[in-house]
Amino acid sequence: MRVLYPTIKPYHSQALKVSDKHTVYVEEVGNPKGIPVLFVHGGPGSGCSEDSRRFFDPSLYRIVLFDQRGAGRSEPHASLDDNTTQTLIDDMEQIRQHLGIEKWLLFGGSWGSTLSLVYAEHHPQRVTGLILRGIFLGRQQDFEWFYQAGASRIYPEHWQNFLEFIPASEQNNLIAAYYHRLTGDDEIVRMGAAKHWSEWEGKCATLSPNKSLVEQFTQPHAALSLARIEVHYFQNKIFLENNQILKNIEKIKHIPGIIVHGRYDMICPMDNAHALHQAWPSSELQIICDAGHSSKELGILDALIQATDKFAAMLSA
Repeated sequence: MRVLYPTIKPYHSQALKVSDKHTVYVEEVGNPKGIPVLFVHGGPGSGCSEDSRRFFDPSLYRIVLFDQRGAGRSEPHASLDDNTTQTLIDDMEQIRQHLGIEKWLLFGGSWGSTLSLVYAEHHPQRVTGLILRGIFLGRQQDFEWFYQAGASRIYPEHWQNFLEFIPASEQNNLIAAYYHRLTGDDEIVRMGAAKHWSEWEGKCATLSPNKSLVEQFTQPHAALSLARIEVHYFQNKIFLENNQILKNIEKIKHIPGIIVHGRYDMICPMDNAHALHQAWPSSELQIICDAGHSSKELGILDALIQATDKFAAMLSA
């Protein structure tokens, strides 16, 4: 069973101004002459952590990490202005060009899988491969599963906590109800909504309860950016046409990929990964039979690190 590589510090970090309103945090870790890989975090709005650096052999990879607009160490924090899927794709291209990288491997989980796929479909000539975990295709059925009816039947006690923050008259559209509160002027209401939103996600992220993960999700600074940016994207259908990723999959059919998905993923159900794999024949699907959504679960972690090792051998050759 593989575990994370040892803790490592960046050899370079910077605040890159990507627009008049946004500065994104970018760091590089590992071997400056190694295989370029971009870590694409989830959420949207979660940001990177120290563990995000540790999925890759630092002697072989030039590891690039960035906090997406409004997330983590990027500024302004939790900002929704000019924060769309297309602006994030443009930021990724700006980072690639700024760092002088011709092509890179993409590594993304959950929303990070979504953004990686959309980037690859826009810039297939810049992608050497994709390692994706917890696939989220952003279809209408995927929003409804987690934020209206579906996961609620598996975790009814956690759902009750999520539901109780919203009056019964607005519970027929919970994304819109939370959006109204998370973008309103009342700071106390905003923080209450952020806690309820983030706690629901954190408690559903693993097959077995993980107290430290829930605490990470509900820490006020992190919860605010996660909840505000997620609800902004979901209210706007992640700024894509319904099922856009699968409709455009032909553009990346030649790109190799490894898909890792927990059988009991309650945030992004298994049908997301299955549909993607069926449409993308050059991908390899690994179903982790004793895991949910989180990369912290041992089976998923093992599969992800084996995937980065496999791509390192392939791309080095």
